[in-house]
Amino acid sequence: MRIDLSEQSLDALAQVISGGSANNAEPPIGVYRQGWKIEAWFKVFGVPVDLRKESRLAATRTALNWAVFVDNDDLVERIVERAADPRDFITEPERHVAVLDYLNRHLAFDGLKLETIGNRVQLSALTDRPRVVEALSAAAARIDFDTVSRDIERALRAADDDPEIAVTSACALVESVCRSILVEIGTELPAKQDINGLYRAVREPLGLSPTKEGVSVEIVNDVRAVLSGLVTTVQSIGSLRTHVGGAHGKERGFRRIDPRIAKLAIHSASAVAVFLIETWELRFPGRKLDGA
Repeated sequence: MRIDLSEQSLDALAQVISGGSANNAEPPIGVYRQGWKIEAWFKVFGVPVDLRKESRLAATRTALNWAVFVDNDDLVERIVERAADPRDFITEPERHVAVLDYLNRHLAFDGLKLETIGNRVQLSALTDRPRVVEALSAAAARIDFDTVSRDIERALRAADDDPEIAVTSACALVESVCRSILVEIGTELPAKQDINGLYRAVREPLGLSPTKEGVSVEIVNDVRAVLSGLVTTVQSIGSLRTHVGGAHGKERGFRRIDPRIAKLAIHSASAVAVFLIETWELRFPGRKLDGA
């Protein structure tokens, strides 16, 4: 998905990445980088920098224009996040806060924001996210599961413009959490590694049975019904992905699904993922999950 940045936001990024003009008496907003360091910085992203005819700041701005023009594989998104990488400010964390504030004041006009999640910075849409999504991001940060928040943000951004892709992302989110849990506890992955097979595989090691968790007799049937509802939710998300997901080709005249349905799938997948992560935390406190 393309990210449209205003000229003002691109100017702000150039200031942060280059550190501004060498003749500026004021302290740099970001990190002051010499020409060769700017070239090395952009080389990681495959973006060319030509300092033969332009100053450091101007060449940085030109490189950003090039990145916006060719934007592929979330190139601009990765550049923006890298510009505010907290590792560049380990000895001066207060400057990192200032950089985030500076960039966010510009990005807000583009409907975007940078926020700190765990030890990393993530670019996301400046919208009111549902509570379940906030809970999922918080849970993922607690256990250092660094792929979840990015996946859910991409799914939410795609819901209106590309709902089929959003459904695919929602399904992949649950699959990723299940697969990571199985890998971490050393359980063999199921033969069929779709959302249904993976969810069934994690139920036993996570003890997702009310009779095993000391649930009182009065509510055991109610809890069992709720857990059965999760199974139904997982199955439905998988079916929806099979029938309309963006991973499959579509015939001519295919009718796109309503974005509301895509968002419902995202929120439902988030609820399942939160439950799985919180159950993981309960049974295996202190252990992290690496995105698998």
